[in-house]
Amino acid sequence: MSKEEKYQALLPQIESLVSGETDFIANMANISAALHEAFGFWWTGFYRVEGKELVLGPFQGPVACTRIPFGRGVCGTAWERGETIIVPNVHEFAGHIACSSASKSEIVVPIFRNGQVIAVLDIDSAAYNTFDTIDQCYLEKLFRQEGK
Repeated sequence: MSKEEKYQALLPQIESLVSGETDFIANMANISAALHEAFGFWWTGFYRVEGKELVLGPFQGPVACTRIPFGRGVCGTAWERGETIIVPNVHEFAGHIACSSASKSEIVVPIFRNGQVIAVLDIDSAAYNTFDTIDQCYLEKLFRQEGK
């Protein structure tokens, strides 16, 4: 099954999981688990905006950095820019915050509510060049629904 086919099958399942659930933390937990299980990513999770920092939210994978300042690392930069960032090789991203040396590539998708970034979805892979515009398209589509 291609990556796109996996997303096409998974997104309706995720939407069903979170539909009707108003608790943001519960939805983040189920979304991270579903993505992690379906794709076998190294790390899949969320950071929530709290003041001028991103604070670790629900995730699947090894322990992670707990707080990331605005504009720092891939997550803080995606928050600052308000746009998805795909990093084929994290060692080539200036200011990358290495929570694990096993991480090789990364995608970070900002999540908006009322025009403001309220969280980011961060996915890391233990392989280089894992993420592309297919990931970006489907992950952004997931959060366009209602700022889950």
